[in-house]
Amino acid sequence: MTPTSAWLACRIRRPEARVRLFCFPHSGGSVGEYVRWADLLPDIEVWGVQFPGRGARAEEAPFTRLHELVDALVRAVDFGTSFAFFGHSLGALVAFETARRLRDLGRVTPDALFLSAAPAPQLPLRGIPASHLDEDGLLTALEPTYGELIHELREDAELRELILPGLRADLLLVESHRHKDRAPLPCTMTVTGGTHDDLTREELDPWRIHTTGPFTLHLLPGGHFYLRDAEPKSTLLRLIADTLSRRNSTP
Repeated sequence: MTPTSAWLACRIRRPEARVRLFCFPHSGGSVGEYVRWADLLPDIEVWGVQFPGRGARAEEAPFTRLHELVDALVRAVDFGTSFAFFGHSLGALVAFETARRLRDLGRVTPDALFLSAAPAPQLPLRGIPASHLDEDGLLTALEPTYGELIHELREDAELRELILPGLRADLLLVESHRHKDRAPLPCTMTVTGGTHDDLTREELDPWRIHTTGPFTLHLLPGGHFYLRDAEPKSTLLRLIADTLSRRNSTP
């Protein structure tokens, strides 16, 4: 079944591809930068997962509870029979919980999970809750991670009105989520992070308990959004391509 849904976006359709890569965006993010990866992953059909409340779905109410978001997604989308998930920051947590929900439902699970710039889910919540803060407090809390975007938001009221509700809802997704111990997933798991992000190796490495398959951890040059810089992005996409090539080399 071909995935067609408001939840999904694809820039280049490749029906002959042996694997699909579904990309889950970061807090406040849309799928645009991820679907462009199709230009650099010629053997993979790349899809972006569009959450309500952002991008093309900006007029829809965003979810504030992770289990509700995941349940709605798996009801709406058939991912196919050979696929992988990539998630950055919040997207990593959503991708992971989506894989677990598919497993719970007895459906096909991803061949591989690529989890970027997100602490292992069993660890305590980082920092203090920020979703309840007033506008100025929220911007201040987000500034270390989002940098230049926050400067733009402070200067543009219309942009704040467009972006901040989604960011606040995304913070609530994480703050309200309570991790539940489950059996590990039977997939390849690749965890990545930036060498200059404030996430430490000790927060990334514990992801390994969530898979019975091969696990690797890679720290790439850059901060939280290391994957926007040419060299680390190239390394990341090469990791994805090589991993999926190995997973799909046998008919």
